Amino acid sequence: MQYAHLGRSGLKVSRLALGTMNFGDATDEAAAFAIMEAAVDAGINLFDTADVYGGPQSPGMKQGYGLSEEIIGRWLSRGGGRRDKIVLATKLYQPMGLGPNDKYLSAYKIRRAAEASLRRLRTDHIDLYQMHHVDRSTPWEEIWQAMEQLVREGKITYVGSSNFAGWQIATAQSEARARNFLGLVSEQSLYNLTARTIELEVVPALRHHGIGLIPWSPLGGGLLGGVLKKSENGRRVSAQTRQTVERHRPRLEAYETLCADIGAEPADVALAWLLHNPVLTSVLTGPRTPEQLTAGLRAFDVHLPDDALKRLDEIWPGPGGEAPEAYAW
Repeated sequence: MQYAHLGRSGLKVSRLALGTMNFGDATDEAAAFAIMEAAVDAGINLFDTADVYGGPQSPGMKQGYGLSEEIIGRWLSRGGGRRDKIVLATKLYQPMGLGPNDKYLSAYKIRRAAEASLRRLRTDHIDLYQMHHVDRSTPWEEIWQAMEQLVREGKITYVGSSNFAGWQIATAQSEARARNFLGLVSEQSLYNLTARTIELEVVPALRHHGIGLIPWSPLGGGLLGGVLKKSENGRRVSAQTRQTVERHRPRLEAYETLCADIGAEPADVALAWLLHNPVLTSVLTGPRTPEQLTAGLRAFDVHLPDDALKRLDEIWPGPGGEAPEAYAW
């Protein structure tokens, strides 16, 4: 396994991270335990979850809320040094109930959400506490005061963000610096060959502030995992997926041809392309089986020569570079 610093922090995490959104939903507890054991055996130490993972993530549909954290907590409670082998990351923001303060990032919500996650995870501290989305109605003075209090109490160690815009990252860091607080060390963003918008402003902001990038949906919802070949082999796909495939068919055909030319599986190429980015700290994968987890490790063996990188840019063009040069002289 390869490791990298989490942003500008001294903490090292595996360049593949274990995403657990499927735990309790598509993946039952026994399979989740097997996946976590396989992850540790493979050297993966960054485990990522969220308080809402485990079932429907909509207000009023509480079945499954917190289940992913609970499954991880029961696995950790088995002992054997499991807690010390992983960097445990979770998130808050989304509704955990129907009350007016059961969502977002008020100091009231941050304190209650952290305590609840600690109980479900059966641990005394969270290594990386991430804001699942930006809260436009809560001032940064309030957010950072609440996070600082959790750090002082030893309940969290680092703070991260998810789905932030570049200017929001810059604002957060400016406010943190004024308080002599470390601020953000990581950002989770939607990023893959089919979704490259963050190259405009988020990636430059992360690079400037020394914040690690942790992409989610690295396979573009399955599009980059060899969807054409799988469908030809009889794999069933949803009607929505079929529509998406048809919309992107020329690009998908060119992409899977490129992968065949370099002798690599499409999913491995997609992960290898992300790992090629120096701003990236770790790629967030969400395996449903131990076999899928093991397959993801092949990406480290994929070498993308310059001509392959050029072809990938031609097939899946980005926004044209960084702002403002991407759209202005």
